[in-house]
Amino acid sequence: MEDPRTIKGGLAVDDRGMLTFANDFEFDGVKRFYMVENFERGFIRAWHGHQREAKYVFVPQGSIVLGVVPLTEALVGATHHTTDEVQQYVLSAKKPEILYIPPGYFNGFQTLEDNTKIMFFSTSTLEESMQDDHRLPWDTWSIWNRRDYR
Repeated sequence: MEDPRTIKGGLAVDDRGMLTFANDFEFDGVKRFYMVENFERGFIRAWHGHQREAKYVFVPQGSIVLGVVPLTEALVGATHHTTDEVQQYVLSAKKPEILYIPPGYFNGFQTLEDNTKIMFFSTSTLEESMQDDHRLPWDTWSIWNRRDYR
């Protein structure tokens, strides 16, 4: 199974304005995208996973803390989940990068700022995604409001 990884981006600023980029991101396999915007800071959307679908996550405005956990560890009947299982990332418009979440992972996020926008690029159509959908309660792993992010 692949591991999650970040694709570095950057900012270029001159007298005309600012350019945000992630030049190493390739759209191979991407079939759709969607953007999420919560109505309040601190809102949590978790835990959602896929066995076949991969996602790329980019934050063009604001910031989030995002956690990923292997599906197999969560779905094998474990009744006690520890936060040690969770890989955590902070994604911010102030430090552009894209997080790749390979197939086989749960993910969840919490917005850290008002007016945060999160873009998801998916390797599955909506119909394919709905047939490969696994969900757990938002508090299965309580990583929210912690400060030991990567």
